[in-house]
Amino acid sequence: MKWSRIAATQRLLAREQGAITKDWGGKLPIALVYPNTYHVGMSSLALQSLYRLFNAQPDIVCERVFHGYRRLDHDSVPLSLERQRHLPEFAVLATTFSFELDYLNFVTMLRNAGIPPLSRERDEGYPLLLAGGPAVSANPEPLAELCDAFVIGEVEEILPHLLNTLREGMVNDRTHLLQELTQIPGVYVPSQASIDRQEQMNVQRQWVRNLDLYPTHSAVFARDTEFGNLFLMEIARGCKRGCRFCLARCLYRPPRERSATLLLDQARSGLKFRSRIGLVSAAVSDYSQIEELVVGLQDMEMQISVSSLRVDPLPDVLLGALAASGVRTLTIAPEAGSERLRLAIRKGIQHQDILNAAEAAAKYSFPELKLYFMVGLPGEEAQDVQAIIELVQGISRVFHRRIVVSVAPFVPKAHTPYERQGMAPTSILRERLQRLGTGLRGMNVRMTSESVGWTSVQAVLARGDRQLGPVLASIQRPTLANWRRALHEHGLQSEDYTRARRASEWLPWGFVGTRR
Repeated sequence: MKWSRIAATQRLLAREQGAITKDWGGKLPIALVYPNTYHVGMSSLALQSLYRLFNAQPDIVCERVFHGYRRLDHDSVPLSLERQRHLPEFAVLATTFSFELDYLNFVTMLRNAGIPPLSRERDEGYPLLLAGGPAVSANPEPLAELCDAFVIGEVEEILPHLLNTLREGMVNDRTHLLQELTQIPGVYVPSQASIDRQEQMNVQRQWVRNLDLYPTHSAVFARDTEFGNLFLMEIARGCKRGCRFCLARCLYRPPRERSATLLLDQARSGLKFRSRIGLVSAAVSDYSQIEELVVGLQDMEMQISVSSLRVDPLPDVLLGALAASGVRTLTIAPEAGSERLRLAIRKGIQHQDILNAAEAAAKYSFPELKLYFMVGLPGEEAQDVQAIIELVQGISRVFHRRIVVSVAPFVPKAHTPYERQGMAPTSILRERLQRLGTGLRGMNVRMTSESVGWTSVQAVLARGDRQLGPVLASIQRPTLANWRRALHEHGLQSEDYTRARRASEWLPWGFVGTRR
């Protein structure tokens, strides 16, 4: 172990407020693993909430582990932040996966820690690997050969049962513990399940009935993170809209809200740490008590930021508060350029709604307007790409400041109405991105786009099956070349997973029940 790394970790911990450091004596040690950087992971409310909930138990010690600080670290042995412990020293590795591409980082972390990635190669001397988060809740099968157990959905209501089972089970053999975990609603144990076309088990996604019982907000404050100047607070979960491409709508149904009274009480406690609050939900502007909440926050003299907005509604009280708080970028997501395609994907907004939002951004003098679009949507034609260019031109006529256009290739996700759709070929995606770049050139517009190559990897992992476990485990370093080589060596290709699925075809994620 390099002492310079220990010293750097200790300096990082010293700059935080709210970190919890416990003595290990007589406690169950859990490593809370986020397989991305500290800079990104500390902005995850899921990670913050789990850290607080685990450490609220007097007989549990929970420490955070990240895959690097500001950059991914594929070469170093991962250490826990609080006491610089190695991963094999923990009884449980609890990993939350927000993004499918983090699966590759996870494998690298295990290998660097000396832990065999494949579960069949681990005995009871290694930690139990427990996974959760939106990526694996939608489809855990790509990691089924790696992780011992999965929590499908929201963990809050089953957490007491889960922790009791882990406490008691660690004194028994691993097989008995895994059998006990299968008795917990929403917990999926691959080694105890037979997943094939003939025999499908059913794991029901868990969801919280009353969000007010489980406040979700920042627990640890660190300046040098993505949202380091904010007290983050989840105001609602789920979405009442019907966008056909949206995974969040399916994973977090039914839509639920926290009461404004409770949120204002949370904000008062957060005021001790930050004067700026970040409101988090699928669509902040859809929150039914937004005016009461915003006025209450302004009465406390708190500045306000938001995670996302819909163009309809776009409340004046919220826009005014954002402008007064010095928010520099207003972000909206038209998703598609043409009315026809937005209607097909059930986005639920019209051309004039988007222009009205741009006019509102100009009215409140936001320095920057950011627009999210997708290419490769089902039914997309060449004129739909041209429609994005024309829509941005129309927006630029009413908003004369900086415009950023962010474009992502569409990935069909499990459990959405598009789960059986195929992904557009990479050649078409590259051509459409190039066409957009050419068409937007010359306007006062900056265009950013996601990598087509890595988006294809994301699609494979989002729609994959158990055959991908050995593929992931064999990758020594997460690069596109190594990924493609590993697929080839295991007799697989991307098209096996990115293709369209027939209506009668078995789906790897079909055993996960997402209905409420």
